[in-house]
Amino acid sequence: MKKLLALTAVAALTLSTSAFAQDGKAIYDKACQVCHSMGVAGAPKAHDVAAWEPRLAKGTDALVSSVKSGLNAMPPGGMCTDCSDEDYKKAIEFMSK
Repeated sequence: MKKLLALTAVAALTLSTSAFAQDGKAIYDKACQVCHSMGVAGAPKAHDVAAWEPRLAKGTDALVSSVKSGLNAMPPGGMCTDCSDEDYKKAIEFMSK
């Protein structure tokens, strides 16, 4: 009985985590829009394709690395303390289009 309860709890946690997966807009709204909506401290504005073009030329992995380590005025992780690499990629994709 205890094993069944434990397995049920693990399954519920796994399902709840994937059920709350965020899209790029949700991540942007949660953490990125603070700076990227107005271009604070040189941040490329969201949806400014020309501003994002040279950054995207570096590759998504390089951009994620910059976010994780911080760049110029952006602190490490940006404003998202619980984002995964995949979350950062989704937010970059959303902002750059």
